[in-house]
Amino acid sequence: MLAGLPPRERVAVDEHWRVAHAFGAGLLGWLVLLPRRHVLSIAELTDEEAAGLGHWQVRLSRALTEETGCRKVYLAQFAEAPGFGHVHFHLVPRPPELAQELRGPGIFGLLGGGPGPSEREQDEFALRLGARLARASRSRSEPSP
Repeated sequence: MLAGLPPRERVAVDEHWRVAHAFGAGLLGWLVLLPRRHVLSIAELTDEEAAGLGHWQVRLSRALTEETGCRKVYLAQFAEAPGFGHVHFHLVPRPPELAQELRGPGIFGLLGGGPGPSEREQDEFALRLGARLARASRSRSEPSP
């Protein structure tokens, strides 16, 4: 099912979570972390999903920081927009040069507000980030000398 999706829709996947590049975002690297099943509230997550959530948030924040050179990664979850009432988490790399009015919650001014990265750029970014995540996972699973 997921194999047919373009790279931007499957940056990374595990048993419980899928990572996608946000569509309509005016910033390359704006990711969305989604549970693989339909969930309306964080309280509905299973213990396994909740454990994976924390793991993904840290892994993705590290990878975004390394890939984009951002100073911070914003993390937000509202699930209130029409058509998007299911649980999903935005992970947004905050570039150092970002205008002051777009920092913090103002970052959402870059969502759905105009031209952003092309699908090709999103796919290329997704492939780079997916490879970075795979390398980081392998290096953490190798035994220490």
